[in-house]
Amino acid sequence: MKLRWLLLACLALSTLAQAFDTYRVGSHLLSVGDSVSALIGTLGEPLYKEPVQSRFGGYIADRWQYRLDGKAVMFTIRAGRIDRIEEIRDEQ
Repeated sequence: MKLRWLLLACLALSTLAQAFDTYRVGSHLLSVGDSVSALIGTLGEPLYKEPVQSRFGGYIADRWQYRLDGKAVMFTIRAGRIDRIEEIRDEQ
């Protein structure tokens, strides 16, 4: 019985965060591999920037966060390009 509730909770939480290869903002489309200048040109400066570190504390990338349409959208920037796009929806 407990296993069933655990699986149900994991399924519910897995739908809150999703990763994408592209993200549409109005008529603009941002894709993994696009430059940072394309991202800034489309969305402006992020609300929050944080470094992404390896488990040994070495720098890997930057994570830029935006608030768009009631969602947190995070872009991982590596070597001046978008490496990953994640969307986290607010729980309602």
